[in-house]
Amino acid sequence: MVDVAPNRTATLAGVGVVGSSHELTLDARLLVIAEAVDQWLDAFKPDVLAIERVFAQTNLSTVMGVAQVSGVVMVAAARRGIPVAMHTPSEVKAAVTGNGRADKALVTAMVTRLLRLDEPPRPADAADALALAIAHAWRSGAAFSAGSESSTPAQQLWRAAETKSKVTKNKEKPGNAWH
Repeated sequence: MVDVAPNRTATLAGVGVVGSSHELTLDARLLVIAEAVDQWLDAFKPDVLAIERVFAQTNLSTVMGVAQVSGVVMVAAARRGIPVAMHTPSEVKAAVTGNGRADKALVTAMVTRLLRLDEPPRPADAADALALAIAHAWRSGAAFSAGSESSTPAQQLWRAAETKSKVTKNKEKPGNAWH
C-alpha cells in the first residue's frame, strides 16, 4: 500500500506478502489468501487496487495460480466497491525505472529510492507489489508533461517508454495477453 501525493511523491503505507502451505488443498490455499486480502482491504481502505496483468508464457500452472489469486483479490475489491486496475509487468517497470525490461534488482532499487526507504522491501515480491502501486498511481493521476519541472527523471523516462509501448502494443499479435 502506498500513499501518493498530488506532486507524485509516494510514501509507504504498508507492505506484506501472503503465502500458503503447498500441503493445503487449492481451495484452502485460496481461502488463506482471501482472508489476508480482506484484512488488508478493511485495515487500509484503499481508493483503488492495482493487479499485475497475467501473461501466458511457458509455465501454464504458474499462470493459472496467479490468475486464481488475482480473481480472489478482484472479488474482495468488488465486494467493497474498490475499483481494480491491471498493468503488465513491462508497464510497471517502465513507470518506476524508465525501462520496460528492467530487472528485479533495478525495480527494487527504484522502489526503495522512490519511497525513501532505508532498506529494500523484502521479499522481492513486496518490492514488485509496491512498484505496481506506484506505477498505477502515476499512470492514473493528473497528467504531467515529460518536460514538466514537477516530474522526476524516472517519470519523464516512464512517459517516453509508455508512448513507445503504445506503438509496440498496436503491432503485437492478438491473444498474447489476457484482457
